[in-house]
Amino acid sequence: MTISEPQLELRQVLLGNFPTLNLANDALARVAPLVPVRQFATGRTLFAQGQKPRAFYAVVSGEIEARLTGPNGEVSSLEHVQFPRLFGLAAFASDQPSSYEALARQPSRVLVFGPGAYTLLMDEVPGFARALLGEFAQRYGGTLRLLEASRHRSAGERFSLALTQLMRERAEGPPDAEGWQTLRSSQAELAALASLSRQTTNQMLGAAVAEGYIRLGYRRIWVRATAMGPRR
Repeated sequence: MTISEPQLELRQVLLGNFPTLNLANDALARVAPLVPVRQFATGRTLFAQGQKPRAFYAVVSGEIEARLTGPNGEVSSLEHVQFPRLFGLAAFASDQPSSYEALARQPSRVLVFGPGAYTLLMDEVPGFARALLGEFAQRYGGTLRLLEASRHRSAGERFSLALTQLMRERAEGPPDAEGWQTLRSSQAELAALASLSRQTTNQMLGAAVAEGYIRLGYRRIWVRATAMGPRR
């Protein structure tokens, strides 16, 4: 069976999030018409904080920022979502208001998984429900680790913990021959993940660069895991 371009993009997204999913071509052909692609201009909001999303999403190209506004009006960036990561899952699946807003940081193409696609995937694609539960568990576990770190650990330990989580969730392929691992992350995202100020994070990154286990680029961090030790 020939796979169309929309089906190929959908396959790449699903297997990018759930590598062990057994996604047969006939199931893919039935799901694809239920998952439209939408384009969002820079600054366009996909869903607002406090709004119940009518779908969950995956980035095909571009970048979506997940951010929240605190009671004092301060805006905190949670994540810069890129291909193929899913977002909006928890609020959609639980039918609860979203705890954050999502908006396009640049012109972006996004897959939209509405109720029809969700039902078909859950009911007719073997292993999808189990894979989705595993994804929820991983994200929840990461949130708990960071919450515990923010309350009880030093700034250096939180910095190391956040780097470790990024290596697990945002790595672009395996390490190269010299042991460098490429992470899709900005310095602002690292600071938010570690619950540290931008200034403290920049100081720690500068020290790590001097020690030779981190290199920095535009929305990329390279980590040499073999040289990475605990920070205090």
